[in-house]
Amino acid sequence: MDHDLVRIGDKLVSRRRIARQVDRILEMRAKGMSQQDVAARLDLDRTFISRLEALGEVHKGRRIAVVGFPLANKDELEAVCEEEGVEFTLLMTEAERQEFVRRQSGAELVNTVMELAARAREFDTVVVLGSDYRGSVIEALVGKDCILVEIGKSPLVADVYYDPAQLRALLRDIRGKGGAA
Repeated sequence: MDHDLVRIGDKLVSRRRIARQVDRILEMRAKGMSQQDVAARLDLDRTFISRLEALGEVHKGRRIAVVGFPLANKDELEAVCEEEGVEFTLLMTEAERQEFVRRQSGAELVNTVMELAARAREFDTVVVLGSDYRGSVIEALVGKDCILVEIGKSPLVADVYYDPAQLRALLRDIRGKGGAA
């Protein structure tokens, strides 16, 4: 039997057909259609769409971005961000930050920084893990609800370890899920 097909009693069910329909539902909802409109268009119950969304929900509420450097445990912190549903993460070691600056001309660097700032403005809250000076510069560029977590005084020239449990607690506090920051 084809791996796509599953026998359930006297029914033969196609996994691909289900996946295509779910994709259509999610695309329509992401474009702003109401659950009721999607249900009517696809001849489904609105409650089915609601339950489908609840089944796949990662988080509700505030959209969060996390930016930080120079971080010794970047990979650990990225994993926490992914687990907590952070939608935009830009974390770098000092070597990566230096390379980021070195590989671009002055004009390119300014453009990239402005693009990143514009992207960060799309989020409700931006968490900045950085030095006192760079953190305040990012805060000024973003101009939103910005939470500066100072990991040292400028200039930071070596990677700094930041406790993943503290980041997790902060992200949960922002979302109102509890935990102490």
